Amino acid sequence: MRPRCFTAGFVALLLGVTATYGQEPKPRDPNLAHPTQVVTVAGKGYTLSGLVTHRQDANRIRYGLALFPGAPGILKIRDEGGEPRFELRGNFLVRSRRHWLDEETLVVVVDAPSDQWGTFDHEFREQPRYGADVAALLKEVGQRHGVEDWTFIGTSEGSVSAFHAARMNPGLARRVILTSSLFLPSRNGPGLSRVNWEELSAKVLWLHHEDDPCSYTMYADALRFAEKSRSPLLTVRGGGPYRGEPCQAQSAHGFVGVEVDTIKAMRSWLKTGVVPPTVAR
Repeated sequence: MRPRCFTAGFVALLLGVTATYGQEPKPRDPNLAHPTQVVTVAGKGYTLSGLVTHRQDANRIRYGLALFPGAPGILKIRDEGGEPRFELRGNFLVRSRRHWLDEETLVVVVDAPSDQWGTFDHEFREQPRYGADVAALLKEVGQRHGVEDWTFIGTSEGSVSAFHAARMNPGLARRVILTSSLFLPSRNGPGLSRVNWEELSAKVLWLHHEDDPCSYTMYADALRFAEKSRSPLLTVRGGGPYRGEPCQAQSAHGFVGVEVDTIKAMRSWLKTGVVPPTVAR
């Protein structure tokens, strides 16, 4: 793949303006108070984009966090008139991405390739092309910002993306964090049910809410998979109030009400290797 376009937008004042009398103000996205950029690389007949966010004072970026959101994983990231546009704003990793930031860390939310916007099934995510696509995007971001150290982070169905992208890029992904992971097969594919943990060289951290209500992502399976992969599990308790369906982002499945504490705990492991026993609020 080759870089096709790069659009930088500093959009701290982007939202919250009423256009005309009688219209509701646009909902504010607090993440866009930080410099936000769309980075796109092109393959043969398709593109892959990422939404890059960092702090204004991030003059020496070292860490890059590749965020893979949950179902359907299709954000349709694009730049329109210098403004980033994208779907899945309520997803845990998308809505809380600003809490990862410090003076040496950026995040990039990874979209599905444009030719997969109608499907993006798990079998595609297992294929070498997907690994190469993600590598091309992250290498472009890394070159532009000087990233030295990548961690892949997936939530729910995005855990499938994060696992396979890391498996196929052992020289790029130093760590993988799998949150609210999709352990069982679904209509979109096998989830993590058949993966070979010996194929993954990166260090792994599991993170799961003890009361996750989604039948595909149960806490009991998180205990079992952590043992199988010989990797630590960080348990989350508390949060709320919850609303919506069990497998959606506004339930305990999406760490509602405990996002900041949850991310602080993951950042501790990322930078120190130390895993707090639990996150509770």
